[in-house]
Amino acid sequence: MEERTEINDLGEFGLIDRLTRNFEIRNAGTILGVGDDGAVIDHFGKQTVVSTDMLVEGIHFDLMYTPLKHLGYKSVIVNLSDIYAMNAVPTQVTMSIAFSNRFSLEALDEFYDGVYAACERYNVDLIGGDTTSSQKGFIISVTAIGEVAPGQFVKRSTAQKGDLLCVSGNLGAAYLGLTLLEREKQIFLENPKVQPDLENQTYIIGRQLKPEARQDIVAFLAEKEIIPTSMMDVSDGLSSEILHICRQSEVGCVLYEDKIPVHDDARQMAMQFGLDPTACALSGGEDYELLFTMKQADYDKIVLNEEIAVIGYITGPEEGAHIITRGGNKHEITAQGWNAFK
Repeated sequence: MEERTEINDLGEFGLIDRLTRNFEIRNAGTILGVGDDGAVIDHFGKQTVVSTDMLVEGIHFDLMYTPLKHLGYKSVIVNLSDIYAMNAVPTQVTMSIAFSNRFSLEALDEFYDGVYAACERYNVDLIGGDTTSSQKGFIISVTAIGEVAPGQFVKRSTAQKGDLLCVSGNLGAAYLGLTLLEREKQIFLENPKVQPDLENQTYIIGRQLKPEARQDIVAFLAEKEIIPTSMMDVSDGLSSEILHICRQSEVGCVLYEDKIPVHDDARQMAMQFGLDPTACALSGGEDYELLFTMKQADYDKIVLNEEIAVIGYITGPEEGAHIITRGGNKHEITAQGWNAFK
């Protein structure tokens, strides 16, 4: 049996030393990282962007099918995605966790392996956090800090009539990965002898368990000198995010169903589950793609980028938010994208 070290053997400071022992500082702006009463950051005249997220076992993740290393990775990614959604570059994160005594030191090491892998991949520094016990389950709170040139940050509330509505990557795959994992969990609970059959669906399961943040899109927009007129990340589903932009910018929009990008694996899995792939893209969530609006004049700069799809355009507020289906019908967009297609 693999070794199990009780957390109590180390105490809190011993635990923090252990979990942060291998961390190197990567950003010049990180003057003082983990290990003091506070971190010190100097952003050299840049503006600072801060975002915080909390992940709670049983609400945001299920450890029955989520490896701890993937969970550590994802908990950093979901926060970095918010920083990219502001058109900023993430530079530091803090990581706070609360855990019950069912977690061993080896389990926490595994979780932090994922945290460090994400920090390394996205070139961010872990600069602090807290560890405490919880009565049951695992709770994660991450704060991400980023930097942006003065005045270059992008809000949700600044879309303009006539702007193009764009999204990166593809949508709905994370939700379908979750649906598949949940199906296999139920089968296992009913009959623990049955081995899970994930049907070689590595793409959609990877989109759920180990998402990535769209660093590449923000870098591409900077390189092409495009500042989106509004932007946010797709964490709750395309329809709710579009409605956020419309509400906060006081505009309407037209979205075209046939322009919404859906991966072939996701489309096939949706069909297998008897789900509408468009409904999965509209309501699924957890894709961590970037939804943004931009001026029509910038269209030529993005036309060759296969990772960006133009899915509609912004209208005046009086026109509301609508989707035009493949059949040419017009439906109002609702936060539960499912309703429009019943």
